[in-house]
Parts: sequence; C-alpha cells; structure tokens
Amino acid sequence: MSLHTPVRLGVQVQPQHAQYTAIRDTVLRLEDLGVDIVFNWDHFFPLSGDREGLHFEAWTMLGAWAEQTERVEFGSLVSCNSYRNADLQADMARTIDHISAKGGTGRFIFGTGAGWFERDYDEYGYEFGTPGSRLRALAGALPRIEERWQKLNPAPTRDIPIMIGGKGEQKTLRIVAEHADIWHSFVEPTELAHKLDVLRRWGDEVGRDVSEITVSNELDRSGVDVEHADALFAAGVRLFTIGIGGPDYSLDAVKRWLAWRDAKNG
Repeated sequence: MSLHTPVRLGVQVQPQHAQYTAIRDTVLRLEDLGVDIVFNWDHFFPLSGDREGLHFEAWTMLGAWAEQTERVEFGSLVSCNSYRNADLQADMARTIDHISAKGGTGRFIFGTGAGWFERDYDEYGYEFGTPGSRLRALAGALPRIEERWQKLNPAPTRDIPIMIGGKGEQKTLRIVAEHADIWHSFVEPTELAHKLDVLRRWGDEVGRDVSEITVSNELDRSGVDVEHADALFAAGVRLFTIGIGGPDYSLDAVKRWLAWRDAKNG
C-alpha cells in the first residue's frame, strides 16, 4: 500500500454487557469525535466477563447504525460467514449500504471471516466443522457475494469495501489477495513484513496488485503503546482499531489514539 495513505482509526463498540441505548449513544459520540469507522462484532454471546450477560446481534444493529449516523463508516469486525447464505449476506450488505447513503454513497464496510467461537455454532444450530472447512466455505462464499452485488436491483451505491480478518498463510492470505480491500490481523510489527511478502506472492499468483489493500491492526491488546503503534505504522499499517466495552464505554483511550492519528496525518 502507499505510505502516503492517511492513518484511520476504527473503534469496535463491543455489543456486550450494555443496554442498546448505551451502544447507540456511544456510536453517536464516536461520530462526533471524528472516528473514521465504528465496528461491532458478530457473535451471539459475550466473549469476556459474564458469559450469560447482556448481548445483541450484529446485523440488525448495523441497520440501525446506517440510519442514525451521517458521516462515519461502519461494519462488523468481522461478520461470521458461516451463519448466513452468501447471497443473503450480499443483499443485506447492499440494503444497509443504501440505508447509510443519505443522498450520497453508502458507508458500509463488509467485514467477514471464517468464524471461530464454537458456542455460537452449537447454541444456534450451525455446524462448527473444522478451520479448514470454514475457510473453504468463506472462499466459496465471496465470489457469490460479489456476483450477487452485480445482479441486485438497485445495485450498491459503491463498490462495497471487503474487510477480511485472519493471518493464515496457506488459505486466508490467498482469500485476502483475491477479494479484500482491507486486511485485518493481530500480527506483531516484527511479523508483518513476512506476512505482507506472503500476501504479495499470493497476489502474483491470482493476478492482483495487493498494494491497494489497506493493512489493519489493533491497538487494544496488552502492552500496546505508542511505540508499538509507531512500529506498526512503519511496517505499513494504516487502519488501527481499538475495542471499547460496556456498560459505560469510556472514550478516554479513543481520544488519545485520535490525537495520535491526527499527529501522524499532520
């Protein structure tokens, strides 16, 4: 990717341990602060804290965000491919894209991944399979999604950006090279050059210039500080994400990282 690409900040509003009113208000506060993207996640139960605690479904929430926001881009980090028919996902994404357009182009980002949280599958009646079978399903779904976008009437308002999460070199990065506009992972700065080299090799094999793919990473793991973020930036990351949790959704860390973003772009 171009080293002149602006730094962007995405905030994942974890849809757990909070009433929806708090989630809705937090999204509006984040838009007012100037965050670039707001995300939720696509699970059915909390991932931390009380595993039986408050939790909300992702895609219906995204429809509400499409209507209530005006400027910020949004999506799931990331949607689970296994839960929904590929063509249905395409239609849902197209519809949310139009809801969010507000007279212009849509703001929806189609984040997707193979899925990993077994409880979601077991309790909702989906076949968990294996990592390999879930990745094969993702590889099969993405061409169908892209083809359906070409058939829908009305068509999406823009080429909906596809964000793919994961770092596996044999399967995931090939899928990224074929389909992604954004590649998201938790890769350390020291690993990133190797992963990007693998991605370039897959790009050569599938006939894609992968330099146009935005590289995304997260800022809210233990031990992540400005020095770590600077190292990710130097390695080519341009979309940085941070997660915030309920019930109160403190924005203190978000404000610090927004200041860091603005300094990088200044």
